[in-house]
Parts: sequence; structure tokens; C-alpha cells
Amino acid sequence: MRTNSRYLPGDGAEGARFWLQVFSELKNRGVEDVLIAVCDGLKGLPEAITTTWERTVVQQCIVHLIRNSFRYAGRQHRDGIVKALKPVYTAPSEAAAKDRFAEFTAEWGQRYP
Repeated sequence: MRTNSRYLPGDGAEGARFWLQVFSELKNRGVEDVLIAVCDGLKGLPEAITTTWERTVVQQCIVHLIRNSFRYAGRQHRDGIVKALKPVYTAPSEAAAKDRFAEFTAEWGQRYP
């Protein structure tokens, strides 16, 4: 896809209206459906996606979810939390992830409910 200079990020205009305009243009260019969209936590982005393509499943990126969770933890604990969380999101199955999360909760849940 060719980049249009009016859509270059960083000018502070990346709100819901901006994204709706971008997605509307993509739809007008022939993008008929988007099955899954993985995005960061930009305000208005999920709504713009589902306004343009109603059935799209929008999911927040795991990296952004994890990063955002660190604002609730003390700096002195962040390295330990990172190490303890990794087995959860790299688990080979949902059952294994639930087991690793139980271990994470046992270690960190008292301090950070």
C-alpha cells in the first residue's frame, strides 16, 4: 500500500476521527473485511475499526497489555514481575497458561491484587 503523507503518524491527530478516515479510505480502496485487528491502546482505534468493519474482532496487543500493567507495580518489582509473567503468556496451551498464572498469583497476588 502506498503511504499518503496526510496519514503520517506523529502529528497529534490520531484520534477516532482520524482512524475512521483512514479505515474508510481503505474500505473505499477495496478492503471488504477485516477478521482480526490487533492494536495498541490508542483511544478511538477499536471503535473506528468496528465502525468500518462491524464483525472485526479487535484485540489489544499482549505486549501493550503487559506494559500497561506495570504502572501499577513499584519499580523495584518490575524485573521480578516480568520474569514471573513470561511463562504465562508463552505457555503452550490455555491450561498451562492458567497454571502459570496461578503460580504468578501465588507469588505476586498478595502485593498486587
